[in-house]
Amino acid sequence: MIRLRKLARAASLLTTPLAPEDILSLFNPVFSARQLRGVVTRVVPETADSATIFFHPGRGWQAHRAGQWARIGVELDGVRHWRSYSLSAPAGEDPAITVTDMGAVSGTLVRTTKPGDVLFLAPPQGDFVLPEHPRPLLMLTAGSGITPVMSMIRTLVPHRPDADVVLIHTARTPADAIFLEELAELADQFPNFKVTHWFSAEHGRLDFGAADALDRLCPDWRGRAAYACGPAGFLDDAETLWAAEAADPDASAANLTIERFSTTLAGGEGHDGGLVTFEASDREVEADGETPLLDVGEDAGVLMPSGCRMGICHSCLIPLRAGQIRDLRTGEVHGEPGQLIQTCVSAAAGPVNLDL
Repeated sequence: MIRLRKLARAASLLTTPLAPEDILSLFNPVFSARQLRGVVTRVVPETADSATIFFHPGRGWQAHRAGQWARIGVELDGVRHWRSYSLSAPAGEDPAITVTDMGAVSGTLVRTTKPGDVLFLAPPQGDFVLPEHPRPLLMLTAGSGITPVMSMIRTLVPHRPDADVVLIHTARTPADAIFLEELAELADQFPNFKVTHWFSAEHGRLDFGAADALDRLCPDWRGRAAYACGPAGFLDDAETLWAAEAADPDASAANLTIERFSTTLAGGEGHDGGLVTFEASDREVEADGETPLLDVGEDAGVLMPSGCRMGICHSCLIPLRAGQIRDLRTGEVHGEPGQLIQTCVSAAAGPVNLDL
């Protein structure tokens, strides 16, 4: 079947005018002057619900820094969906994403991706990266929040045996802990890399508010540059602790750098939505006042630009043709014709016409 498709594409050259890049794409699936792509080279299961997908990017990919993320495009039922994933491979090597099955796109990547598949890509982004100057580090992670930190660890620890790194990772059970064996091997091999796993099913939730929680797990935590990534509550607790230390004139905690995978969207609860019209796609959808317009469009099969999906990167900006929208972070209602709106954090506040 694959051979027949290739022959059909080659035969189309006799009847269809093609650009040089179209001809090259017949021989190299990741070559495209229009859209950055990558071909999957390896898929490694991590837990029952997660997998690491290694891929070789085509020309135009910018080498990632440890801790950065990238947008990955996947076609489902003829519609291209974009999601943002942290890159878990070390800097300087072909990239990889470690994905947990938490939705249609992530589920497809985890369950069906195989070597030879082609992914659509956008260049790496993000400021959650290693410090320029070496210093003792504390990494606080929970769940899939380990993925960008794993890129940092893989980049730093094997190549800088003197690097002083403490990782505290929380997961529900050992079976849910991503990279469990690899982290144990690195800790055995490099004495300056110390790993503590906190399993909430056995010990309860890790409480940063407890006076001696971090003191017991990492006695010198105040003198380390700290990085944290995980669920919102986990990060909120860490921020509260570091803020309390900063307010204490007798304390001297180093800086805390945070990477969030999501943002709190609460401004649409209890509000009416409206009819959303996607002008260019000729589609109309009734939407409630709580669902982001990005999700409304994707569910309707509209090709929606997107990025971080949390109101940070502004990749989802599109013109509002008519109507008003509600900012789901603040509850503020606004809208002027031609205004660029962030569809990932905006919901319909009445009838809305979008220029898509």
